[in-house]
Amino acid sequence: MSPPVQIALQNAVNGLLIGGTYATVGLGMSLVWGVLNVINIAHGAFVMLGAYTTYWLFTLYGIDPFAALPLAGAALFVLGYGLQRVVINQVIRASFLITFLLTFGFELLITNIALSVWTADVRAITTVYSGRSLHLGPVIVPAIRLMTLAAALLVTVLLHLLMSRTRLGSAIRATASDQEAARLMGIPIGHVYAVTFAIALATAGIAGGLAGMSFPIYPAMGANYTFIGFVVCVLGGLGSVAGALVGGLIFGLLTTYAAGWLGPNYDYIVAFSALILVLLVRPAGLFGRAARFRG
Repeated sequence: MSPPVQIALQNAVNGLLIGGTYATVGLGMSLVWGVLNVINIAHGAFVMLGAYTTYWLFTLYGIDPFAALPLAGAALFVLGYGLQRVVINQVIRASFLITFLLTFGFELLITNIALSVWTADVRAITTVYSGRSLHLGPVIVPAIRLMTLAAALLVTVLLHLLMSRTRLGSAIRATASDQEAARLMGIPIGHVYAVTFAIALATAGIAGGLAGMSFPIYPAMGANYTFIGFVVCVLGGLGSVAGALVGGLIFGLLTTYAAGWLGPNYDYIVAFSALILVLLVRPAGLFGRAARFRG
């Protein structure tokens, strides 16, 4: 196999492996955006909290990072439910600008609290298997990234089943489709909104744990993941679990190939160019449908 082909194949593998984590980041943002019609600018800050939760569970208590993922998700679920019921629900009918500024304020608050508590020191989750790799011919597959991809796919499948096979999922989809009709059918809208936000934060917490196994952990990391979540939502299509998965994989491939072929400073330039192209050609994304959430 010629070196250019080998490099292209390696980039494809790397892009797909990391794309699973990006998809998990986008799932929560797509859920909140599609159901509550809120663009959660603080989404990346919650990803950061998930990364720190996983890190401290591993560092202080020796809990394997993958075993800590459900705990991080549960902690963010509780935080998300309370946050939506107590704060966000008070302005849920307000203008887009109000909810935008509110979540932006949350992002600043959470980031600065994390900076005060944990300082700006960069941390990493390093396990005994972090440096192991599988060699498939000329392609090297990092074991940790293969495992994170498997975990991301599992989260995606579970969310799909929740949205398509459960009464809660039906209630969420009905609320996203027509709030007044859902209310007339006896669906508790406030509770559905809170659970939706809680599920979104749970996926963000899990995404943070997955990201922390491959990337550095620091308080200001959230802004980057908010950007990633936004691009994944638009690429895959707002309101689609499958779209978030495909959008994450596409984003992973675009950034990996751009960094490998053009240089490390071109990854987001290429990704954002693709975002603009998708908005021009297919505004609803590859699988999306505006203001709806489908399993």
